[in-house]
Amino acid sequence: MNLADAVLDRISDGDDGDEDEDEDEDGDRGGDEDGESRTVTESTASGDGEEKEMHPDTVTEADLSTDDVFHVLQTKRRRDVLRYLQDTSGPVRMRDLAEQVAAWEQQTSIEALSSNERQRVYISLYQSHLPKLDEEGIVTYDKDRGIVERAPLAAAFDPYIDEAIGSESEEVRDPWPERYAVAIVAGAVVLTVAGFGLVPLSGIVAGTIALSFVTAVTVAHALAR
Repeated sequence: MNLADAVLDRISDGDDGDEDEDEDEDGDRGGDEDGESRTVTESTASGDGEEKEMHPDTVTEADLSTDDVFHVLQTKRRRDVLRYLQDTSGPVRMRDLAEQVAAWEQQTSIEALSSNERQRVYISLYQSHLPKLDEEGIVTYDKDRGIVERAPLAAAFDPYIDEAIGSESEEVRDPWPERYAVAIVAGAVVLTVAGFGLVPLSGIVAGTIALSFVTAVTVAHALAR
């Protein structure tokens, strides 16, 4: 099993379900209290692990182990941050980033997000995930200005982000478009049979029944969010 497969398997098996908790306890890779250094494990020719302290700015893709990559990508919000920054070439506003991550989580548009959905993601990124990524040298995060920028080391995570997005897209399928389609078709059938006089329904009654199908699906969809 190669490095990418090993990381993706661990992400699939170990992705946490509670995104709102502070996750600093998931392991700080041997960094000191100020986050100025980290421990990278190197494998020697004999197979023994050798640890050395490295500043985040000096860490390269070759220095990353499976544990290093998993440590960063085990949380979906961190994966979504790197996903968002993949297509950027400069600083972005942290608020814009948080809104897009929230929209991905809710499988909706940014405009349709509630204030609570925006705030939950914003606070989580502000307090936990962006400081963690900045400490690891993967992004540059100016907390005071609310600006985030992709660092060179982020490129090492692109293959894992692309594969993880593909896996998540296959696993998560939105059933609501099909349900709306069924409701519309059912309503059309009622209107058709009523229009041809195949059932003793007036146009108003048939229209009310057809509308109730779509209304029922809409209410169910709203309650499920």
